[in-house]
Amino acid sequence: MTIFSQRDVDLAEPLTTSTGLPSHVERGPRGGRRSGGRRIGSHVFLVILAIYFVIPIWWLFVAATKNTAGLFSSPAFWFDGNFAFFENVMGLFTHQGGIYWRWLGNSFLYAFAGGIGATVLAVLAGYGFAKYSFRGRSAVFTVILGSVMVPLTALVIPTFMLLSQYGIINTPWAVILPSLLSPFGVYLMRVYAQDAVPDEILEASRIDGAGEIRTFFTVALPLLRPAIVTVLLLSVVGTWNNFFLPLAVLNDEMLLPVTVGLNRWTALSNAGAGGEQVWNLITSGSFISVLPLILSFLFLQRYWQGGLSLGSIK
Repeated sequence: MTIFSQRDVDLAEPLTTSTGLPSHVERGPRGGRRSGGRRIGSHVFLVILAIYFVIPIWWLFVAATKNTAGLFSSPAFWFDGNFAFFENVMGLFTHQGGIYWRWLGNSFLYAFAGGIGATVLAVLAGYGFAKYSFRGRSAVFTVILGSVMVPLTALVIPTFMLLSQYGIINTPWAVILPSLLSPFGVYLMRVYAQDAVPDEILEASRIDGAGEIRTFFTVALPLLRPAIVTVLLLSVVGTWNNFFLPLAVLNDEMLLPVTVGLNRWTALSNAGAGGEQVWNLITSGSFISVLPLILSFLFLQRYWQGGLSLGSIK
């Protein structure tokens, strides 16, 4: 039989307090009861942020279902009696000989060519900065990191002057080549590769006789998959939404991306009586143009979740 002394009983923490609550709940002014209130406040704040970001998409979806008259007469955030979405889509794909199809194809070309190219360069550069030591590495990376702070719009005019010297203005290369540079992608890949690819694994691969290229493709590249998908999406979205650069370097209407093309329709509609009113086509075209981006984020979300799980194990 075990005998407890009075000192042992006094030192034992009671399971409940005088209020009937568990002892770990009632902790005073900074205890668990207030942590529950902070948790509720954070959830409310996140809900407000979600509503704030969803409202523009909801407005765009509602506007895409209205005709031009309904856009200016019915409530902005709700449907009117005339559901004209399919009519708008048919008119969108036939207006001006179906040029919207061409603009949409141009956006896919620029976004995927520039996005994939920028991702390849960012992966190679970021891995090199993270896993190789060479003279001037810190200085070069500092320059790349500083270029992240430079607004892209500030580089449009110098880029235009540079491309004009090589005679590639008003060509697809005028949009694709500048899109291949992604300083933020290089920074992100370096930061991720430093922790996601242990040096011990690389050394073991080299000891086994694998060369640097084989080590990169068979050992490092699979570990970098979440970061690669992230950089790819950021690069594709950035090129897809790019407006000022195509506006400055492209004059041919058949080479415009969907962003600049819809802006031209907006300018014509703003002309008043002298221009054709196609506001319903503009809203429908804007809604269709964001669908590929939304689908890309939804289908590639699992790779981000894998990256978060990988970081939690370390």
